[in-house]
Amino acid sequence: MGLEVRGMHQAAYLLAAFALLSQLLALVRDRLFAASFGASSTLDVYYAAFRVPDLLFATIASLLSLYALLPILSRLQEEGRGATAFLDKALVVFFCAMGVVAAALWLVMPALAPLIAPGLDHSQLVLLARILLLQPIFLGASNIVASLTQLRHRFVLYAVSPLLYNLGIIFGVLALYPRMGLAGLGWGVVAGAVLHLAVQLPFYTKEERGARIRTGEALRYVREVLVLSVPRTLALGAGQFSLLILTAMASFLAPGSIAVFTFAFNLQAVPLAIIGVSYSVAAFPTLSRLHAAGERDEFIKHIEAALRHMLFWAIPATVFVIVLRAQLVRTILGAGMFDWEATRLVAAALALFIVSLSAQSVTLLVARGYYAAGRVARPLLFATLSVLVAVVSASILTAAFHSHALLRDFLESLLRVGDIPGTTVLMLAMAYAAGALAQAGFGLRYFAHDFSLSLRPLGRLVFESSSAAIIGGAAAYATLAYVGSRVDINTTAGIVSQGAIAGVLGLAVTAATLALLRNRECIEAWAALQRRLIKEPPAVEATEVA
Repeated sequence: MGLEVRGMHQAAYLLAAFALLSQLLALVRDRLFAASFGASSTLDVYYAAFRVPDLLFATIASLLSLYALLPILSRLQEEGRGATAFLDKALVVFFCAMGVVAAALWLVMPALAPLIAPGLDHSQLVLLARILLLQPIFLGASNIVASLTQLRHRFVLYAVSPLLYNLGIIFGVLALYPRMGLAGLGWGVVAGAVLHLAVQLPFYTKEERGARIRTGEALRYVREVLVLSVPRTLALGAGQFSLLILTAMASFLAPGSIAVFTFAFNLQAVPLAIIGVSYSVAAFPTLSRLHAAGERDEFIKHIEAALRHMLFWAIPATVFVIVLRAQLVRTILGAGMFDWEATRLVAAALALFIVSLSAQSVTLLVARGYYAAGRVARPLLFATLSVLVAVVSASILTAAFHSHALLRDFLESLLRVGDIPGTTVLMLAMAYAAGALAQAGFGLRYFAHDFSLSLRPLGRLVFESSSAAIIGGAAAYATLAYVGSRVDINTTAGIVSQGAIAGVLGLAVTAATLALLRNRECIEAWAALQRRLIKEPPAVEATEVA
């Protein structure tokens, strides 16, 4: 395994560790929401209020994204130009543009609210959405500053930001909501976004500015960034547009449907952040440099290694989340107002979402591979396909679920939710997963064709990882039944112990099976973890993390 590939693995594991911490805080956040509100219309309003700010971030704030800035900054650095001086001017342009757009959205929010969630209380939705319009401004600025931390391979600063973001939201739940109501939840989100930016500012302000860049020259570089960013921004906007439509559809369903959908979506985001995001973020700076240097073979080698290791982790994660879904949801969210019916409904939605974990991880890496190569149109086409599949599937599945009792009974029985109301929301989760699978399938196929990437090594990996995961999952399932007959699973201690024992035993069986198969990825992962734990001095710049 090459030195730079080893560096990518080590950086990915570091980012995964911080992603795990961030996601643990996110789970604490969601548990507080679940305990305080349950799957209720209050949470429906809270989550629906994010749709316009999130769309603003995906469409406007991300125009000056680190993925488009990084190639420009790399070139400026190689030329001995003022990379940081350019970012200073880019920030000025960003704040001016975002200020104007956010102000316009603030004015028209009363007209937008009925479109976002037709079935909810629009007065509360408008109040909260207006406050949340500040969030994409601070997160977008943080994203611009993060391009410098990524350029310098300061991955720790980049990874700490989401931790602080979630702390701000938790502060809003615990300290601001009791005093300010729903507005307090919004201001907590804004506080988290400010912290997301603030943690990176000291490093940014201390950076040498280098040669000054005239305003006209800086604007020319900004235009170049926008040319690279627009297709990526439209791709991100497509994903948010999909969620916007699914949220609007959920607002017509049983009260709490948006909350159920969002809780399950957030839970499936945990392994996605740890596996898919970590590897794609760790790989991107090196992929950009290798492609710019014309090192095509090394570029492909990095993509192939990242793909193998993402699937190596994602396949077992998918199986174990499906097997342990009820224990996971009850342990994480089961408090206060969040009852057993809500637990089962969120667990069923989680099982449907998690089916697309590998697909979403592959999509993240494929998109960054295209961005590193400066080929930004393809990811937009794949994202558009995902939206079409998700929206059309949602309409068809929802209609079929209501009109065909046999289909409804089969799915409810399969997911063990036949005796509770509000199961229609599960069709929205299934539709989202269908869109993600279509996007990854076409994306990987075309990427392999465009870059002459052989997918043959993935066949061996998928077989070995799936076999080990299924055997381990079966062991975990049998353990659930055995432990469940001997402990009181109606208590928190009982459900936690049942899930923990089954999970540990299942993972042990999976690891043993992989070892017996002499799985290549297992050997490489263990070697990378050992080097990370013993703090082996980095052999290349790509492994620097702080």
